[in-house]
Amino acid sequence: MTDRALAVVRAGALTTVQDLGRPGHAHLGVPRSGALDRPAADLVNRLAGNPPAAAVLETTLNGCALRPRSTVTAAVTGAPCRVTVDGRPVAWGAPVHVPAGALLDVGPAVSGVRSYVGVSGGIAVEPVLGSRSTDLLSGLGPPPLTDGTVLPLGRPTGAHARADVAPQPAPPAELVLRVTLGPRDGWFTPEAVRAFVSRPYRVSPASNRIGLRTEGPALERARPGELPSEGMVLGAVQVPPDGRPVVFLADHPTTGGYPVIAVVRAADLPAVAQAVPGTPVRFVAVRRR
Repeated sequence: MTDRALAVVRAGALTTVQDLGRPGHAHLGVPRSGALDRPAADLVNRLAGNPPAAAVLETTLNGCALRPRSTVTAAVTGAPCRVTVDGRPVAWGAPVHVPAGALLDVGPAVSGVRSYVGVSGGIAVEPVLGSRSTDLLSGLGPPPLTDGTVLPLGRPTGAHARADVAPQPAPPAELVLRVTLGPRDGWFTPEAVRAFVSRPYRVSPASNRIGLRTEGPALERARPGELPSEGMVLGAVQVPPDGRPVVFLADHPTTGGYPVIAVVRAADLPAVAQAVPGTPVRFVAVRRR
C-alpha cells in the first residue's frame, strides 16, 4: 500500500471535506462554505505541515475512522476527542505518525461539536470553483463521506514548517456574539430589539452548517408583510416567522426574504461551530449602522 489515498472506514454522523471555501461567487448564488471553525482548521494544517489552503476533514459529534494507504502525518484539533492508531492512544492536538494500513480512529467529541482531521499533503479531491469544500446547501464539492469512500491525498512538499503543539480554546460554555444592529432592525418593535440584545437564548438542536438556530424569546414585528429577497452575508441574523433568530453560517443561502435584525462579528463565528445544543447565547450590540 504505497499510493497516496485515505480510505474511510467509519464516516461518522457527518464528515465533510473543507478548506478556506469559495468566496466571491455570491452573485452566482454560491455561498462561501469552508471550515466552520477556521482557527481549528488552520491549526490542524500547521500541525500536519500543510499550507493554509490544504483541505481537511470536518467531523460532527462522533468523529470518524480512516486508513491511509501510505505513511502520513496526521493531527486532530477542534472539539477534544480520543484519538487512537490501531487501538493505541495518541495525542490530540499534536502531529501523529500513522503507518500505511494503520487505523486512525477519531472518537466522539468529549466537548464541543466539530473536530478537524489534517493529513500531510491534504485531501486532494477535485476542486470546484477553486475550492474542495463540501457545500451542504448548493451540493457543490464532494458529498459527505460514507463508509468505503477513498479520498486522494496530495504529496507533502516539505516547504511548510510543522508545529509540534499549540494552545486551543475550549468549546464555549456560553456564546457571546457581538452584533451590529441592522439593516432591518426597524422591522421589529423597540421592545423586541431590546429583548434581542438583553434576553438569553439557547442553541437549538436544529442548528447545522447553514445556520445556528436559537430557542428563546420570539421577536415581535413592527410591520407586516415580507421583504423582497435580498443579499445575505456570513453572520447575518435573520428572523423567520417564528420570531427566533437564526445566525447564518458558512453554507448559508446568498439571498433571503426574512428581515435581518443584526450581523455577528466575524471573529465571534468560530466559537459557534463548537456550541452544543442548549449552550446559552447572548447577543451584544456593539455598534449601530
